[in-house]
Amino acid sequence: MTSIRRRTLSLIIGLMLAGLLIISALNLHDSNHEIAEVYDAQLAQNARLLQGVMRMPLTSEEHAALYRAFNQALGEAEPKVDGHPYESKLAFQVWNPQGERLVHTASAPSFEVPPSTTGFSDITDLKHRHWRAFLLEDKQTDLRIWVGERDDVRTDLVSRIVRHTLWPNVLGSLILVGLVWLAIGWGLKPLADMAATLRARHSGSLEPLQLVPLPTELEPMQAALNRMLAQIQDVLARERRFIADAAHEMRTPLAVLRVHAQNLLEAGTQAQRRESLEHLITGVDRTSRLVNQLLTMARLEPQTGSRQAQEIDLAHTVREALAQLTPWLFDQGLELVFDHEEGTYRARVDASAITIALNNLVSNAANFSPVHGVITVRLSKQAGRFELSVEDQGPGIDEAERERVFERFYSRGNDQGAGLGLTIVQTIADRLAGEVRLHNRDVGGLRVTLAF
Repeated sequence: MTSIRRRTLSLIIGLMLAGLLIISALNLHDSNHEIAEVYDAQLAQNARLLQGVMRMPLTSEEHAALYRAFNQALGEAEPKVDGHPYESKLAFQVWNPQGERLVHTASAPSFEVPPSTTGFSDITDLKHRHWRAFLLEDKQTDLRIWVGERDDVRTDLVSRIVRHTLWPNVLGSLILVGLVWLAIGWGLKPLADMAATLRARHSGSLEPLQLVPLPTELEPMQAALNRMLAQIQDVLARERRFIADAAHEMRTPLAVLRVHAQNLLEAGTQAQRRESLEHLITGVDRTSRLVNQLLTMARLEPQTGSRQAQEIDLAHTVREALAQLTPWLFDQGLELVFDHEEGTYRARVDASAITIALNNLVSNAANFSPVHGVITVRLSKQAGRFELSVEDQGPGIDEAERERVFERFYSRGNDQGAGLGLTIVQTIADRLAGEVRLHNRDVGGLRVTLAF
């Protein structure tokens, strides 16, 4: 179910129906109980009234005349204009000590043996009709007075009460459902307005939402949408910056490659062709390094969904990265040394980020190291803070250039570099909440330390 209104209304209707059924069941139970109490009291009262009449001090002839008058009057108890349909369902009769029936209504049930248990009882007559009865035994006259009422009188009354209460409840519930439907629509109007505003916006619009007035429940949604729009703007800005940087930096290498290719075509001797081909290969290598570093920078830019770093063995990660670099360094005529103290170097960082940073630091050190120079990589840990240092035996760095070397595409005395190595390391340091430090060594060379 995708509609909030239908979902809410279904829940409300379900609760209302459940409540209505419970209330109706309780009303039915209470109605049965109260009606039974009232009718039982009337049965007992009628028996007492009849007892008082039967105790009148009359002679035998007068009693006989009274009984005949009773029977005659009760025989006329039919639902006529001045009567009621329930009259035929109410009955009483009186027995003398010999079991002879003295007085009875026409609707009174017949018994093979007159009942003897006093008080209230539920009986079934010979016609299989159910009665609620009350038997009173008069000690003064030795008469047994029986007053009864058919069960269908009570059930009919209960059904009438239920009908008279159920239908208003059903009708009221339908009206209430309509009002709830309108109320939910009114309550959801701010959400509908927000959806209409979003639909009306231009597809390229990334401006933050400023909906006022706004219900408190929708403020987190608007804030989340605005954060998402800001993140999209940031992603697009990074893409535009990457495209601009790539276009700017690739223009010159491609132009140089074209010149070398043109020279190769115009070379008149084998030596000139070889020289132009070597320049072309060098230019292709430099362009490849530039493309790789540009892609690395794009990947290291802050991302909206950065993956969760896992705990790694930092020493093992550094050792594996250096193992990949060792053949290349040997080919450059350089020696690589890895120095670290024994201990545990467990850290919750991105292993690929550490590898990229180390590759760039070692590559920079190799570019400025003399032939047969030594590059030393040191890993240390102090009070939970790690330091990864790369030392070379090159010329070091001037104080005035220490800040500029972190700028994009600034290459200090290295024609083969793209000027992105230390920028990449600085980006990784920012992601690790760390820092990059540059120090000239006393024995010559530069030490670059990534601390995090």
